Amino acid sequence: MTISELVGGGVVSMKPTDTVRQAAELMKKAEVGSIAVEMDGALEGILTERDVLNAVADFEDLDRALISRWMTALPDTFGPEMAVEDAADWMLATGYRHLPVVDEVGIVLGMVSIKDVLWAVTDSSAV
Repeated sequence: MTISELVGGGVVSMKPTDTVRQAAELMKKAEVGSIAVEMDGALEGILTERDVLNAVADFEDLDRALISRWMTALPDTFGPEMAVEDAADWMLATGYRHLPVVDEVGIVLGMVSIKDVLWAVTDSSAV
């Protein structure tokens, strides 16, 4: 199984100039743990619920804090052909919980979470 099979439902994205509060509200509404941060169609970074938590813990004014300050800039990206097992190994090695999946020209296809990977690994091993 490849991670392309785990990507679905479109990409939840914002601009680096949007605020952390706006991002948190969108993440809650869309029920996602991360968003792609894009500018002019290019992936600039990724903002996760962990980043939002760090902003809160640092007493940041979420209405003024820009995503660009809290995001992981220029994150590692992965092609849709990556095996789910390889994604699991990479996540364990790095501690990251979200993987941006991009096509050959850099268009973000979606995000794969550790939950998605765990589901795929446990579901496929049960078959």
